[in-house]
Amino acid sequence: MITIYHNPRCSKSRGACELVNDVYNPSNESVEVIEYLRTPLSVEQLKELNRMLGVPVREMLRDSESVYEELGLADVSLSDAQLYEAIAANPILLQRPIVVRDGRAVIGRPPENVKALFPDAEE
Repeated sequence: MITIYHNPRCSKSRGACELVNDVYNPSNESVEVIEYLRTPLSVEQLKELNRMLGVPVREMLRDSESVYEELGLADVSLSDAQLYEAIAANPILLQRPIVVRDGRAVIGRPPENVKALFPDAEE
């Protein structure tokens, strides 16, 4: 199962979906697309996603969103727990797209990053 945390209004997110569906997934694995703005992730789900990404929580944040500045999220003294809470309460802060496959995840910015989850795929 491949899961894509997707924002259909984002060109990078649409590009990653196209690559997964048309290029990197020749065996036609099931793909679940989750529009995370309509179905926000819980703190626990965000923690699991972060574990699969293997990056600092801050890398999951979109610092270009106005709410990022409004909430003072640039403050490096904020704990991971506070950052998870901010993302859960304001899903627009979550980087997009995030693609999950076989217990691993990547942020699809640029969309070609998702190829890392498909080592046998040919372009």
